[in-house]
Formats: sequence, C-alpha cells, structure tokens
Amino acid sequence: MRSPRRPCFLALPVLLLGAVLSASAAASSGKALGGWTPIKDVSDPHVQEIAQFAVSEHNKQANSALALGKVVKGETQVVSGTNYRLVLSASDGSGAPAKYEAVVWEKPWEKFRQLTSFKNLVNS
Repeated sequence: MRSPRRPCFLALPVLLLGAVLSASAAASSGKALGGWTPIKDVSDPHVQEIAQFAVSEHNKQANSALALGKVVKGETQVVSGTNYRLVLSASDGSGAPAKYEAVVWEKPWEKFRQLTSFKNLVNS
C-alpha cells in the first residue's frame, strides 16, 4: 500500500515567511538589498588596488595620464560580484589634483574587473 503524497503547496508559506524575514532583517540592519554600503577603511590594500585599476583603465580608455593621489571615500554594492564606487583624488600632468568618481565591477572568483564609469566630479 502506497502512502498518500503530501501537497507541495504547503512549502509555499514556509518559503514566503523566509523571504519576509530576510527582507525584514535587511531593513532593520539599515541596509537595503542591493544598496550601497560605505567602505569603512579606504586605505585597505584591496580598495587601493581597485582605485589604481580604475585610474589605469581610465588612462587607457581616455588616453590620459592621471596619477592616483588617494581614495577619499567609497562604497560597495553586492551584485553578481561587487561594485566599488570610489571618490578619488587624482592629478594630471600639471599636478593639479581633482576629484573623480569611479565605479569598478569585480568578480574575484573569475579574476574579472571592469571600469563601468569614471567621471570628473567638478565637471559633472
């Protein structure tokens, strides 16, 4: 004699409850799902590496010669990988520093990095 099958629809309320609790936990922590989170230590070597990559890629794409000064502030966003949005101080050949915003998308498990935007904050 076969045992009766239990309906799968009983799992739906459990899954919905899990989703609600996850969203609630994210909201109570002050972090929106997919939102930007401030980087606490912009002097972290990995953040510095991302900043140097951003300036180097910008220089290749724009045929310019910016030199990274420092990372002023930054944020991360978890996506399929991590987006880094950094405010950088960089100088051109004249030595005059300016602030730029760079966004770099990274997937470290694939050894992938891409500069998705780089803009001068004074001219934008």
